[in-house]
Amino acid sequence: MKIKTILLAGAVSIAAGGAWADCTFENEVPLKSLSAGFEAWKAVTDAMAECGNFSASLDQEFREKQPEAFAADPALYQIGGVSNATLVPLLNAGTIRPLDDLVEKYGQDLLPNQLIKVDGKTMAIAMMVNAQHLMYRDDVLAELGIEEPKTYADVLAAAAKIKDAGVMEYPIGGTFKTGWNLGQEFVNMYLGEGGSFFGDGNMPAINNEQGVAALETLKSMTEYMDPEYLVSDSTYVQQQFQQGKIAIANLWASRAAAMNDEAESQVVGKVTMSAAPMGSAVPATTIWWDGIVLASNMSDEEADAAFRVAMEGIDGDMVSANNDAAVWLNPAYAAGPLAAGAAASAEAGAKPYPASGPMGIMHTALGNGLADYLTGAKDAQTTLADIEADYVTAAKEAGLISN
Repeated sequence: MKIKTILLAGAVSIAAGGAWADCTFENEVPLKSLSAGFEAWKAVTDAMAECGNFSASLDQEFREKQPEAFAADPALYQIGGVSNATLVPLLNAGTIRPLDDLVEKYGQDLLPNQLIKVDGKTMAIAMMVNAQHLMYRDDVLAELGIEEPKTYADVLAAAAKIKDAGVMEYPIGGTFKTGWNLGQEFVNMYLGEGGSFFGDGNMPAINNEQGVAALETLKSMTEYMDPEYLVSDSTYVQQQFQQGKIAIANLWASRAAAMNDEAESQVVGKVTMSAAPMGSAVPATTIWWDGIVLASNMSDEEADAAFRVAMEGIDGDMVSANNDAAVWLNPAYAAGPLAAGAAASAEAGAKPYPASGPMGIMHTALGNGLADYLTGAKDAQTTLADIEADYVTAAKEAGLISN
């Protein structure tokens, strides 16, 4: 129970800041969803489809597409898959609806921790928790006498030994794709160093010793990564692992089950999940939740059907049939080895992702600006200063900083 207690507690703090049984009803209202495309969302939307009249768009670019799709009237999708960060723009735009009336009618099996409340209203239903944690090829490390990496210094030392031994040319994988993914890598590293993103009045505060240290660690990792790292997202790294091309990566827990998928993985049973490497303060990762929202711009009839379909998608039957696809927020979930990394990161003090309006702007500025340092176009302090300047401009336009 310890892992579930830790991770459920994480979901609460964030909120404050295969085969299954047939659907229990026949849905007669046409419904569509837009969410991320990892294995857990496939399991959930497949379960929703059992109810009929439902189609799912599983799209890793969902975060860019959702705001406009939900702002349409009527909304282009009735159901959205979100996380603690991607919820914020939908909230700010007023394009998702409170769910308390529907929770009262159909949510009797939900845990209190799943009710994501904003200003006292339930605005989303969390279905799982997620974190980036260390995955490594235990057979490769064992063969070379390398102990489990605990810090990024350990990771880099292990990568050097693997490369020098001629086992792999590029031992490290990373989600360094320019944009959101690269921004998230900095967020992990910066929080791991004990950094704070903002000072008084939402002013940026990343051009400091912790920010430089985070950048230097990221740059050091690229020396052991595929030269195309600036197009490397979660699916890219997952496939690198599955194809035996890398030995170490800080990757999402939601990707762990894919390592043991015999249909597509060449490394079944060879990848171990452990805590995210430590920064100087805490593990260099963040705790997230993923869950479901409903669009505002649809009829009450559609909303009623959409919520019922969503509850079918995240029920105990689905969880039992797809136990290892995620760290589910459901009493039917049984934590196993694939969840060990997320649990260890939480136990070691990993922080929730600091979702907020200012953080959304900061994350975008980071994602757009960090590549200049990694490619050598700018030094660390210039890179951070320019990112801060871009943030200030956007934050003023959004009314988050006074002129």
